Amino acid sequence: MVMRRHHLTCAGIAFALYLHHLVSTIEVPLDSNIQSELPQPPTITKQSVKDYIVDPRDNIFIECEAKGNPVPIFSWTRNGKFFNVAKDPKVSMRRRSGTLVIDFHSGGRPEDYEGEYQCFARNDYGTALSSKIHLQVSKSPLWPKEKVDVIEVDEGAPLSLQCNPPPGLPSPVIFWMSSSMEPIHQDKRVSQGQNGDLYFSNVMLQDAQTDYSCNARFHFTHTIQQKNPYTLKVKTTRGITETTPSFMYPYGTSSSQMVLRGEDLLLECIASGVPAPDIMWYKKGGELPVGKTKLENFNKALRISNVSEEDSGEYFCLASNKMGSIRHTISVRVKAAPYWLDEPQNLILAPGEDGRLVCRANGNPKPAIQWLVNGEPIEGSPPNPSREVAGDTIVFRDTQIGSSAVYQCNASNEHGYLLANAFVSVLDVPPRILAPRNQLIKVIQNNRTRLDCPFFGSPIPTLRWFKNGQGNTLDGGNYKAHENGSLEMEMARKEDQGIYTCVATNILGKAEAQVRLEVKDPTRIVRGPEDQVVKRGSMPRLHCRVKHDPTLKLTVTWLKDDAPLYMGNRMKKEDDGLTIYGVAEKDQGDYTCVASTELDKDSAKAYLTVLAVPANRLRDLPKERPDRPQDLELTDLAERSVRLTWIPGDDNNSPITDYIVQFEEDRFQPGMWHNHSRYPGSVNSAILSLSPYVNYQFRVIAVNDVGSSLPSMPSERYQTNGARPEINPTGVQGAGTQKNNMEITWTPLNATQAYGPNLRYIVRWRRRDPRGSWYNETVKAPRHVVWNTPIYVPYEIKVQAENDFGRAPEPDTYIGYSGEDLPSSPRYLRIRQPNLESINLEWDHPEHPNGVLTGYSLRYQAFNGSKTGRTLVENFSPNQTKFTLQRTDPISRYRFFLRARTQVGEGETLVEESPALLNEATPTPAYTKNHVDIATQGWFIGLMCAIALLVLILLIVCFIKRSRGGKYPVRDNKDEHLNPEDKNVEDGSFDYSDEDNKPLPNSQTSLDGTIKQQESDDSLVDYGEGGEGQFNEDGSFIGQYTVKKDKEETEGNESSEATSPVNAIYSLA
Repeated sequence: MVMRRHHLTCAGIAFALYLHHLVSTIEVPLDSNIQSELPQPPTITKQSVKDYIVDPRDNIFIECEAKGNPVPIFSWTRNGKFFNVAKDPKVSMRRRSGTLVIDFHSGGRPEDYEGEYQCFARNDYGTALSSKIHLQVSKSPLWPKEKVDVIEVDEGAPLSLQCNPPPGLPSPVIFWMSSSMEPIHQDKRVSQGQNGDLYFSNVMLQDAQTDYSCNARFHFTHTIQQKNPYTLKVKTTRGITETTPSFMYPYGTSSSQMVLRGEDLLLECIASGVPAPDIMWYKKGGELPVGKTKLENFNKALRISNVSEEDSGEYFCLASNKMGSIRHTISVRVKAAPYWLDEPQNLILAPGEDGRLVCRANGNPKPAIQWLVNGEPIEGSPPNPSREVAGDTIVFRDTQIGSSAVYQCNASNEHGYLLANAFVSVLDVPPRILAPRNQLIKVIQNNRTRLDCPFFGSPIPTLRWFKNGQGNTLDGGNYKAHENGSLEMEMARKEDQGIYTCVATNILGKAEAQVRLEVKDPTRIVRGPEDQVVKRGSMPRLHCRVKHDPTLKLTVTWLKDDAPLYMGNRMKKEDDGLTIYGVAEKDQGDYTCVASTELDKDSAKAYLTVLAVPANRLRDLPKERPDRPQDLELTDLAERSVRLTWIPGDDNNSPITDYIVQFEEDRFQPGMWHNHSRYPGSVNSAILSLSPYVNYQFRVIAVNDVGSSLPSMPSERYQTNGARPEINPTGVQGAGTQKNNMEITWTPLNATQAYGPNLRYIVRWRRRDPRGSWYNETVKAPRHVVWNTPIYVPYEIKVQAENDFGRAPEPDTYIGYSGEDLPSSPRYLRIRQPNLESINLEWDHPEHPNGVLTGYSLRYQAFNGSKTGRTLVENFSPNQTKFTLQRTDPISRYRFFLRARTQVGEGETLVEESPALLNEATPTPAYTKNHVDIATQGWFIGLMCAIALLVLILLIVCFIKRSRGGKYPVRDNKDEHLNPEDKNVEDGSFDYSDEDNKPLPNSQTSLDGTIKQQESDDSLVDYGEGGEGQFNEDGSFIGQYTVKKDKEETEGNESSEATSPVNAIYSLA
């Protein structure tokens, strides 16, 4: 058995060696002329992604592009069956392309076209396939309706709020906000998990100050859907008990997770505890992966990017606080969708040649390899004696014309698949030389050179080189021939000049081309510059004599301190050197002469030292400001630049440190000079950047340690051509100066920004509404007022510069506001009296602020009967809506005047009084007439509903008896009406009316709009004693219900109207 295994191994080795020695394939050159002449099977060049999600609001484009010769034709399958494009009027295919276009402009449902699509590109030499494209339509379903109850939780207890978003496609992005669209603050105690739920490690009293709503943002529709908000009720205790950590997610002590190779691994641990635990991550048996690990969500999540098999193993998170710690172990398994080891490549063979296609892929589990030819399984294709399939390799032997085809390799496992197309093309092409004819190659003597002769043919031609028509092949010695057709010379000599011929030959013919080689003399500096020491003001000369090949053009340049030297008035360049007139200290430095031709160059360097006045004498000489620069000259005139050159003035014993270039223009601010640029004192020439449509004039100021020189005489003027503006005004603002206007202002363009004549500004504005219309006005002044605007509304504003040459680019949009006005009164003023010492006030912002609130003004005074105290004033910030008043005595009541204010002033006044106490010794909560907290209590609402139902039943019975002619006795009661202050529901009275508030027959409408019964004067007021209804300390209603004396029966229409319980009920209105 051992021997047999050894024998099989040797056989495998022998087969591998055979494959290695197969003839190398032919590479088709990129020359478009050749590619257009050669036959080529189809190749897919572009296709849609495998998982293709589309927007239902747009047309659908499923891409499929291919190349080949002849041009391929395209067809499609849908869900494995032929898809007849011509049969569906909504579906079309682009010309000379396989891309499908599904048009919904005339109606239709995109969902009807969901499915799996595959593209086929065919020509005479084979069929190429695209990947299977799974088309799905994006979905953003509505959140299911659900009733969310108030969640009661103990302070310090853990809590998780579930999101459970609707299953969108693709999955929505989840985030939590309050119902007022304020983001929920997250930290290590409160955070959102990867599943979208909101976790509280421990609940605090402050968590009940807002509600919590889960929001889902859908990618394609750009919509956000909001879940009904959760409301928390936190039950407080005397003290929060500190607890050890406990995992809220994942559960238990261990879990497992599977991830695919190349994806991101996300591990998450969320723990509860008091105080909130800290999370740390570890990997058993080693360190966390280096360079691709990231902690997220306050260390509660560990992300490992681009996972590989080495990242599998056991990870654990440790949650700890001062009370203890726990840990959770996560076993990570890394699987892999198929990935390429060797992707099959196109194979071009000549008749009779051998070749192979290799398709090697890996994955976990290991993928299965399936071969197809022209889109059909290879097992079912016609037999081909020159083809042998050996697992992941197809071997071709002695291929012949007509064997061209496209082969597909499919590597798949449970996690995905790979599909690759590779064609086998059998060509017989005579040799062709791809290089230009009659090339000329120039080379410097004794340098290495190479003659190129690219070629193509099938079978691959052999190539030989000849010189001057001689019969001997050039290879060896000074020559080296390469397989790509190049002939290399190690050292070109004069005798190597001549005409070289390359000849490419195969069984179908031959082709040749000629290359002429010229060997040139090198460029040499025979006398270069030498180091010199000269006195200031002298005239040194730097030599540079050059010898070069006379057939080549010579260029000589000079460098100073390795930078190009500008040849000013004091510098004179000659054929064999450089002369400097009136040398100064700034001329000291390295000077380099560079002589160059198109083939080579040479250089030589020397250092020039300039002697100044001795230091001991220099200290004795007076230092003054420099003399003004002279002889300004403009050269190199261009559209947007010019070179300015000047001759420096005397530095007056203090070296010049800077030059300031100024300009003046004669259109916008004639006679006013502006700084243009600044240059070091070592230069006397500069290229100046210019703006369009400016009539420039320049001057130069020299600066030394003593001060600035007088300005030089101005240069000649230079006029630049106009152009449209390139920038728009900045500092755009919009603000109201009155309540019915908005003033738009901006910083205007200056003279160098106008770029042309007749500068003006196009002002556009509209209400901040995408559907609103833009208004515009063209002005020249940097201000425009918009009148008849609503009070304090936002506007979108654009200001665009324009001149006679055109407009500036599209401007940015700014936000402005129209004028402000006085605000309305606050929505309510709530008054509470928790004890005898204080009164708590709470109010809400005005319904119509009419601007930016700057604060609130509260005036109040105590009163007791007819006696009133002095008025006191409190001012509050715009964000403050609560105030506690310390009472001066427990008996007096208070009258409050509350107003909001903007920058315009204070608005309408809301007046409220604190209610009188029932018992001066026992304070009770006081309520404003606008809001009573007891009416919002469940027990009170239930009690009032029960009382109302009993009274309604009693009235129905009474009216039924009356309609039958009977009577019911009632007891005497004081015929007192309720105080007008007590008509609200909060004080225990109820107002009954029908739904549409229409008067019934036999009723009349009073002047104040109430409906009165013509004859019956029964009312709920008649059934209660006189006096105000009040509440006990526990909120129970104080009052007595009595019945009134019998009234005489009514007659006529009233009797006929009350013949049924329904009419009896309506008669109450």
